[in-house]
Amino acid sequence: MIQPLLLQKAVDCLQKGQVIAYPTEAIYGLGCDPDDEDALREILRLKRRPWQKGLILLAADFAQLTPYVQPLSDELQKTIFATWPGPVTWLLPAAAGVSRYLRGDSSDLAVRVTAHPLSAALARQFGKPIVSTSANPSQAQPAKNARRVRAYFGNELGYILNGALGGRDRPSEIRHALTGQCRRS
Repeated sequence: MIQPLLLQKAVDCLQKGQVIAYPTEAIYGLGCDPDDEDALREILRLKRRPWQKGLILLAADFAQLTPYVQPLSDELQKTIFATWPGPVTWLLPAAAGVSRYLRGDSSDLAVRVTAHPLSAALARQFGKPIVSTSANPSQAQPAKNARRVRAYFGNELGYILNGALGGRDRPSEIRHALTGQCRRS
């Protein structure tokens, strides 16, 4: 059950430019406002992740992603929308002006429309997509509960939105939209 006050606390932190943790389909994710460069740098610092790798945007629906990606052909939409909402992340051509911290050293941006009820509610209430990267320092195992997130990051996060994971064993599959290549299964 989604608790509106806890959800609003997470949204308030996002609006203040803070990094939060929240449950996704398989693991806890770290998130922030994708339009806040300071928050993006903070996620990268917390994870000890090089900016060149890029980050994922998680959305409640495709409309939230349209400012961040180039328009899709009808055929490509049909392919992608057949997997959403769900645990498939797609690499799509990034729109002009998308932060290098989001796309890394690529012209593509990783995006997903989630089926996880709490993650979707968070993006919906925030009013736009949120960054989604595994809640762990680089080379450490992804956190599967709020206790592990706290062990990794202590008090460095604005908020940890506690909730159940979506029941998957592994993080989302990543596919390249234009080539069809599976980058992570």
